[in-house]
Amino acid sequence: MNGLAAVLQRDVRWPWYLGAIFVLLLLPVVFGTPYWRGILIVCAMNVLLAMSLNLVIGYTGQLNLGQSGFFAIGAYVTTVLLKSYGWNFWLACVAAVAASGFVGLLLAAFAARLRGHYLGIASLGFAVIVYQVLINWESVTKGVQGIYGIRPPPLAIPGFPDLNFGNQAALFYLVAGIALAVYLLLDNLLRSPIGETLRAIREDEISAASLGVNGAKWKAFSFSLSAAIAGLAGCFYPSFVGTLVPDAFNIVESFTMLAMVVVGGTGTMIGPVIGAIVLTFLPELLRGFGDLRLIVYGLALTLVVLFMPGGMVQAWQLLRARFKGVRTKPAADAGGVAR
Repeated sequence: MNGLAAVLQRDVRWPWYLGAIFVLLLLPVVFGTPYWRGILIVCAMNVLLAMSLNLVIGYTGQLNLGQSGFFAIGAYVTTVLLKSYGWNFWLACVAAVAASGFVGLLLAAFAARLRGHYLGIASLGFAVIVYQVLINWESVTKGVQGIYGIRPPPLAIPGFPDLNFGNQAALFYLVAGIALAVYLLLDNLLRSPIGETLRAIREDEISAASLGVNGAKWKAFSFSLSAAIAGLAGCFYPSFVGTLVPDAFNIVESFTMLAMVVVGGTGTMIGPVIGAIVLTFLPELLRGFGDLRLIVYGLALTLVVLFMPGGMVQAWQLLRARFKGVRTKPAADAGGVAR
């Protein structure tokens, strides 16, 4: 216990983690209708997707526009193993995460020498290929007809009552809990020397190579881990929706994920989380505007990109700095008078 107390004393972040757990427990109570609880589940999946993409874009500096492809691989591998081969959901989920990470590793191997918009075009081509495979490989994916009757994941622990994730609140707690665990994992990873290595590649890959950093290896690591997390988010999507069709994974989804990262703040841990929450709830809050909501939504995104290139995290930092400046300025003036 003394060791645990020492760790908690050194880590000033743990009160924030406890606060996040409290908020997550409270959300399904505040949003009690099935509609809003469904939005909460989508938001938790979007947080996973935004964090996964931020690992590649924000910390490694690689433009990846193919994240919807990994999301789709996670969803389809899980569903096909469940429906066609009768696998246990959790084993199918592990296989789907592994498959997504492996495909991400393959993509990184081909794209290791590409940078900037060239990598963006190549990764976008990957997303298009995955989408076309989902449509045309009808013997496995059922094509545009889709796969139906997908049941929520069960959880049976010996000695405890069986958990039914068909309940929206329970499914939200599951996905949000996993998202929080992934956040903690990435936060600690990126505070380690691995995070410093990835940031060095982002800032100047040539200088990093001169210090002995193998850029290709670490970019492959980043792509693979990012793809695995996106595949993890995909595991729960079919269980939530109950059906699986290719249109849920078109290339527009990749740009939506990119918008979440940019609006929240690339290269920060909390930024993509904020971006995912805002861009999940904002369209719902604007539904009262009818078709005008698309204009308002697009205008809001444009203003953020133009005036807050660092996203909402940058805006908060500027406001905090200005507030501190206002608070400290009178004290400085008072000091001048005293002299």
